Amino acid sequence: MTDVHTHNLDAGPDAIINLPAGQYAPLREGRHYSIGVHPWDTASDYDLEKIALAAENPQIVAIGECGLDALRGASLDKQEDIFRWHVALSERLGKPLIIHAVRTLQRIIELHRELHPTQTWIVHGFRGKPQMAAALVREGIHISIGKKYNPSILDVVPSDFLHHETDEDY
Repeated sequence: MTDVHTHNLDAGPDAIINLPAGQYAPLREGRHYSIGVHPWDTASDYDLEKIALAAENPQIVAIGECGLDALRGASLDKQEDIFRWHVALSERLGKPLIIHAVRTLQRIIELHRELHPTQTWIVHGFRGKPQMAAALVREGIHISIGKKYNPSILDVVPSDFLHHETDEDY
């Protein structure tokens, strides 16, 4: 797959389409999806049991977009509890985790060290500095870049840790 994260519901079969909150079906044949609670939605209503059940569908190939956002959503404590739930789901189903992180990358690294996941973690929409990119890679965390990114990270991120996304840039 060449596009690891998009919100374009019409994206082709080479993309992982992030389902909007609460939308679990219908899924288009031949398409791949991710599902989870976005940090911005952590203060809203969501049904983790429905998400877990929907995530068992083979067309759901990744868990998320989930994560931590210091600027929006519920308290960081609540966001972290929900993030940990996503990590457990990712591990149980053997599916990678797509992570939204705003001003929380150091905490994501700490959680990776604490939880020792076996599934791939991908920080999507990375726009940070090469030093942070290198820290993520050292921890075993992958990076996805879209239209806007810091070109200097290409010097420190190995190609097998670097992914492409369109996010909302259709």
